[in-house]
Amino acid sequence: MRPTFLHFPVNGIFDDPIVYVQFIDEKRALLFDAGDFGGLNHRKINRLTHLFVTHTHIDHFIGFDRILRLLLGREKPLKVYGPEGITDAVLGKLRGYTWNLIEGYPLTLEVAEVAGDSIAVTELSARRSFRETPLYEGPLTGDVIVEENSFRVRCRILDHGVPVLGFVLEEPYHINIDKEALRRLELPVGPWLSHLKTLIRQGEYEAVVEVSGGSYRVSELLEVVRITRGQKLGYVMDAAPTEENIQRIVDLCRNSDVLYIESYFVEEDRQRALERRHLTASVAGEIGAMACVREIRPLHVSPKYRDCPERVLKEVMDTFRTATARITSSGH
Repeated sequence: MRPTFLHFPVNGIFDDPIVYVQFIDEKRALLFDAGDFGGLNHRKINRLTHLFVTHTHIDHFIGFDRILRLLLGREKPLKVYGPEGITDAVLGKLRGYTWNLIEGYPLTLEVAEVAGDSIAVTELSARRSFRETPLYEGPLTGDVIVEENSFRVRCRILDHGVPVLGFVLEEPYHINIDKEALRRLELPVGPWLSHLKTLIRQGEYEAVVEVSGGSYRVSELLEVVRITRGQKLGYVMDAAPTEENIQRIVDLCRNSDVLYIESYFVEEDRQRALERRHLTASVAGEIGAMACVREIRPLHVSPKYRDCPERVLKEVMDTFRTATARITSSGH
């Protein structure tokens, strides 16, 4: 199965946690957190359409300046999502610079702030020297903050001493191409298949697709596709190991294909984890099992364990496997 999007951590486990998501058939990408991301080249950054910020501690937000600088000349807006305070944080970044000669720059930022069960969206345009323009303020639809044809993003508010957002990226369904059906209908493989997928996601079944000189309605081409379950990706960083946080993360990330999750301390240092409001490796593994995720990928490990990374990773995976086996055998 050819995936709709690819994802990877930008940095190692001891560096700033960042996950980059690239859509294969679309020239765009998403970024989860914006710490120091020197490993991303300009082309990858220019693909960004959405930035999801868990919170604005420096290791999750210092890279925003680089994003801003590289995208100033771009027409396509950048949509930024974050917890309570994200709008002031973005404005604080912008107010640190002088913008008297940027009226010709086209960049627009749309900043969406999640607070409680509501969301407020503010537009900041370079053409207006990044002055605030309120766009929307109202209730969230469930926990969904973005919903498009090819993906949606949900979030939950977690506690880290400050409000932090955990995120899940979901593909509503996956569209596979049946090559045997293509051969049977004597249709070629080509770029038209990507266009067909897009039209199906948009529900445009009467739209016309040109294929090798012929014209077909989308409804006539459904034989060449197979609809399967979409991908689900979880991203959770910086959350106190409390029962409330754990349950919120489990509910959000349930049945994820991959869960990126912080594993800041080992269980032996649980008291330190409680004081600093970070998950332990053991708690991360337990969460992955409780949420029935297929794969768990630890990130954001304390530099304290730089000389023994295998200790942290082993604790995550051992707990994940043991807890998964226990939960499976109990029938839950």
